[in-house]
Amino acid sequence: MGHAIHPMLIVFPLGLLATAVIFDILYLITDRTGFQVSAAYTIAAGVIGGLVAALFGAIDLRAIPSGTRAKRVGTVHGLGNVIVVLLFGVSWLLRLNAENWEPSAAALILGFVAIVLSGVTAWLGGELVERLGISVSSNAGVDAPSSLSH
Repeated sequence: MGHAIHPMLIVFPLGLLATAVIFDILYLITDRTGFQVSAAYTIAAGVIGGLVAALFGAIDLRAIPSGTRAKRVGTVHGLGNVIVVLLFGVSWLLRLNAENWEPSAAALILGFVAIVLSGVTAWLGGELVERLGISVSSNAGVDAPSSLSH
């Protein structure tokens, strides 16, 4: 319908994984048992959403011409996000058999490192769209017609 799917999907895993880190911080501050359980479920949903977004991101990456800065930035963006999903996935696995999904220090550190890395990869995604014009229509502009108009 006139738009790439990947940019629409990434808001869910990015928001879910950031929320999981917030739940972990709240758990560390308050020691209330609901926060680590919420973090574990939120990580699971974020990892699943990240895998779905990655599928569409890989499709978009294939369309970028080889040998361009955009291809290099897109590749680093994609690989970085794979690492983010893997770090959160391992964090989730470390919580899996713990009582009440209690996060170990390693699980927390993995989540904190992953969320910082996701900020870098999100910036790279913005660089692709905002600076390099990837997925931006050649007919784009402040008075462009709706993508649904044709």
